[in-house]
Amino acid sequence: MPDDQAANSKTGCAGLGGKDVARPGILRIHENDHVAVALEEVFAGETVTTCGLTLTLTNDIPKGHKIALYDIPAGQAVRKFGFVIGKATQAIAAGAHIHSHNLATALSGVEDYSYQPVPVETPAATAGQFTTGQFWGYRRSDGRVGIRNEIWILCTVGCVARTSERLARSASERFKGRVDGVHALTHPLGCSQLGDDLDHTRKLIAALAMHPNAGGVLIVGLGCENNQLSALLKDIERPADRLKYFAAQMVEDETETGLEALEELVAVIEKDQREPCDLSDLAIGVKCGGSDGFSGLTANPLVGKVADRVAFAGGQAIMTEIPEIFGAERILMGRAKNQAVFDGVVSVVNDFKQYFLNHNQPVFENPSPGNKAGGITTLEEKSLGAVQKGGTSPLNEVMRYGERAHEKGLSLLEAPGNDAVSSTALTAAGAVIVLFTTGRGTPLGFPAPTLKIASNSALAQKKPHWIDFDAGRVLNDGLDATTDSLMELILQTASGQPSCNEKNDEREIAIWKNGVTL
Repeated sequence: MPDDQAANSKTGCAGLGGKDVARPGILRIHENDHVAVALEEVFAGETVTTCGLTLTLTNDIPKGHKIALYDIPAGQAVRKFGFVIGKATQAIAAGAHIHSHNLATALSGVEDYSYQPVPVETPAATAGQFTTGQFWGYRRSDGRVGIRNEIWILCTVGCVARTSERLARSASERFKGRVDGVHALTHPLGCSQLGDDLDHTRKLIAALAMHPNAGGVLIVGLGCENNQLSALLKDIERPADRLKYFAAQMVEDETETGLEALEELVAVIEKDQREPCDLSDLAIGVKCGGSDGFSGLTANPLVGKVADRVAFAGGQAIMTEIPEIFGAERILMGRAKNQAVFDGVVSVVNDFKQYFLNHNQPVFENPSPGNKAGGITTLEEKSLGAVQKGGTSPLNEVMRYGERAHEKGLSLLEAPGNDAVSSTALTAAGAVIVLFTTGRGTPLGFPAPTLKIASNSALAQKKPHWIDFDAGRVLNDGLDATTDSLMELILQTASGQPSCNEKNDEREIAIWKNGVTL
């Protein structure tokens, strides 16, 4: 190679295992891939090398975007992560930019699947120092362990949402220091709903009311709503001294009534004490939002390592976002522990695809504009990156929306990809902490502490008040060392250290509205 070309050459080669350290330039993830990823912006005319392949770029390639490693004829399937991410819509020359202009999804409608289990090895990640870990949590009467001792104010209907918020503000000031916080988790639903749609709302609120991070719960109703307080209470199992409720239409002064109820709750839960708990007591939710071309290289595989460690230790790892596993669902199906779990995956996947089709929408209506700007082209590519958050453990349970997790290990929860809806569902399912990977960034937080994990270091540096952890470190430090660091942060957060969303008072819930509004 001439000296001037050598000076302008950039190299990188690493697998998802992170054993090799990627150097600035481009990265081929899997030996069968037709593409490499630009780890930094590279330019037309530059010579780049990855895994023994050398080529000259024909286009400027933005950071996080894909580069063709070979000449690809029109119609050929294109591979990344070792799997097909779509088909070339035109001939693509080696060294060219691959994106929406020359690559399209191969997804269509519902599919037939057969149970073909694959051997699941003990995760190598469990050899690390956090195979077991200890944190200081609150052990509840039902055996679950919370990591906060808060009071949650839930409303049956949006009509009393502001009432609930006023109660939370007053109580936070009045009872400051006696509990970990008093928070109103409000929503606009609960009335003008019917059938399954109303059931979704009721199940979700009931599941939140049983969450272990809430030492006490106050439910505020109105009185005339479809989501009747009496029906909701039948679905809630919680000690009587830790659950209070009233209908605002039935009391003279709802503020006075609410504060009296909160005083009674505080008197009970302020006696709760943290105690040593094992990693087997931890329930995590895994979620991605605003993904970019690095999410499948750094943040999602990193969270997958954490999920494996928690699952192997006997804890719970819950993943969701069903539309964002389309194209990668067979990976999870192959890890189903038995036929029943496999059937559960097939059911939630095809039901969700049919949900799209019933509304005359294509099942591949994804990625988002932000995803595309970050380098993700097709839903298959997004899904193959996203599914890595579930690690490599066996899949032990499939839950419908609003249900709570009961099995140890990895679970799959039915919910859409929407950040607020899916993260609320993860919390309701029992996750006491949510690991939220992002390549674009968001301030949004949820009832459970929400650790924002940046897929790239630039985001972590730009938004330190949003981002709790920089997963861009994976490219320099490797997955195992970075996993150790993230596990340490998780255990510190579980022991009481506030996450960025808690510091910023960013706590929201959103309920999946999928039916008729009267």
